[in-house]
Amino acid sequence: MLKLPLTFRSMPSIPTARSHFKEAHSLLLGLLDDETFLDAVDMTSQIITATLQNGCKIISCGNGGSMSDACHFAEELSGKFREDRPAYAAMALSDSATLTCIANDYGFENVFSRQIEALGNKGDILFAISTSGNSPNIIKAAKAARAKNMLVVALTGNDGGELASVVDHEIRVPWTGYSDRIQEVHIKCIHAIISSVESQLQA
Repeated sequence: MLKLPLTFRSMPSIPTARSHFKEAHSLLLGLLDDETFLDAVDMTSQIITATLQNGCKIISCGNGGSMSDACHFAEELSGKFREDRPAYAAMALSDSATLTCIANDYGFENVFSRQIEALGNKGDILFAISTSGNSPNIIKAAKAARAKNMLVVALTGNDGGELASVVDHEIRVPWTGYSDRIQEVHIKCIHAIISSVESQLQA
């Protein structure tokens, strides 16, 4: 039989599953009453729908967990979310050889902006994800996209950071605690956006 080194009674400071879910639930309840936040999510789906209808593409990027979200966002658009439908033009800046090549030659702060220079076109969208809004490589990517007359849409948290000042549209999760809560809301935003985009394009 497996023997635990400590009993739960001797670890009162360890977060429980209940406390974890209660905190997440509290944040979500607050967002349901936040019309600014909800309108930002709905507006993002409209912007992305119009961009795809105009024959342009969505390029997503992020670091760490946000990189995973950027990939998830792109694959749900180019693959499928819930129903069979045509593929939508979306890609994530996630190729490891490209990232390490650029980081080695130009510095990590340029891993996304360099790719935007190569792949971005006027009318495309950069979908930039940063829980803090202060990731230097995301900010440089946003500036590179603006220079190419792309639209920049950002998923951020807390106060939006520096990224908020260089984007065209922002979905901000107003949470000042640990970033995992922000990431949990980001993935919900991504699913809501894709669901709405599918509905609009198939209407």
